[in-house]
Amino acid sequence: MSPTPPQSGRPAYDSRRLRQIFDRRAANFDDVAFLPREIAQRMRERLEYIKVAPASVLDAGCGAGEDIPALRERFPEAPVFGTDLSRGMLERARHHDSGDTSWRRFLPATLGKALGARGPRFAQADFAALPFAAGAFDFIWSNLSLHWHSRPDLVFPEWQRVLRVNGLLMFSTLGPDTLKELRGAYAEVEAAHGVSSRKHVIDFVDMHDLGDMLVESGFEIPVIDQETITITYKSPESLLADVRRWGAYPFEREAIAGAAARRLREALLAALEARRRPDGTIALTFEVIYGHAWKAVPRTTAEGHGIVRIEDIGRGSSRNR
Repeated sequence: MSPTPPQSGRPAYDSRRLRQIFDRRAANFDDVAFLPREIAQRMRERLEYIKVAPASVLDAGCGAGEDIPALRERFPEAPVFGTDLSRGMLERARHHDSGDTSWRRFLPATLGKALGARGPRFAQADFAALPFAAGAFDFIWSNLSLHWHSRPDLVFPEWQRVLRVNGLLMFSTLGPDTLKELRGAYAEVEAAHGVSSRKHVIDFVDMHDLGDMLVESGFEIPVIDQETITITYKSPESLLADVRRWGAYPFEREAIAGAAARRLREALLAALEARRRPDGTIALTFEVIYGHAWKAVPRTTAEGHGIVRIEDIGRGSSRNR
C-alpha cells in the first residue's frame, strides 16, 4: 500500500527546522518537562497491564532522556536505546543516564563481557529513517514525540520495520484539541486586524486516523484511547512562554515586524486575557492520545509470496465442521 498523503493543511515536514528549534530549546526544556513526565507516568501505569519482557528497548524521540532511567528499571536485563532528531536534546539525555556502567570497572573482565553493555545508547535520527537493522527491538516506547512528524504514515512503517515480530509499540501523542485556546485567540486577532490567517501551531492527527495508520503499517490489535488534560496559567505571558518552550511553533514565520508586530502581540495577549475563567486562571487544553499495538506476523514474503504458518494449517477445515 502506498503511503497516504500528508494530512490536509499540515505543513511539509522540515526536519532541519525542527532540529534547530529543539537544539535551541534543549537548555530550558526542563521548565516544561512536567507534562511529558506526567504522561510517562500514565503510560507506565498502562504498561503494568501488558505482558512484555523485551530483550532490547528503543525510546523513539527520547528528548532529554527522562524516561530512560524508568525504562532501565522496568527492564533491567534489556539494553535501552534512545533516538532523537535534536543533538541538543541528546546531550541532555546523556546526563539522565543515571544507570551508567562505571561500576563495571570493579568486575573481572570476563564477567563484564558476559554481562554485556546494558546502558542506553543514543542515535540522532529522523523517526522515519532509523539507523537500526530490521527486527532490532522487542519494544518501542515513544512519549509525546510522534506529533512533531508531519508524516506519521511514514513513521509507523519504520517503527514496524525495526520491531521484531510480536514486538510491542507503545506511544503517546497529542490530538486535534491541543492548544485550541491559542488557535482560537490567534484566529480572532487576525480577523480583527485584517491579517491573513497563518499556521501558528502545528496540526495534530486524530486518534482514529492513527489507528488506521497502525493497521496499514502492519500492526495488529491496536488499542487507542485519549484524555483531556488542562493546564492553567495566571497570565497570558506565562502561557505563551511555556508554549514556546514546548516548541509548538516550528513552522511559524514572522512576516510582520516593528510596531505592527507589537500591536498584534498585544491583541493576542488581550484575546487570551478575555478567556480568563471565573477562578482567575487561563486554561490551555492538551488532548493526549495513548496507543499500543503489536507487530503482526507477516503474511507475505518480501517478494510477495504468501506465508502459511504451521499452526494455521487445518484451521480453515476445522472451522467449517
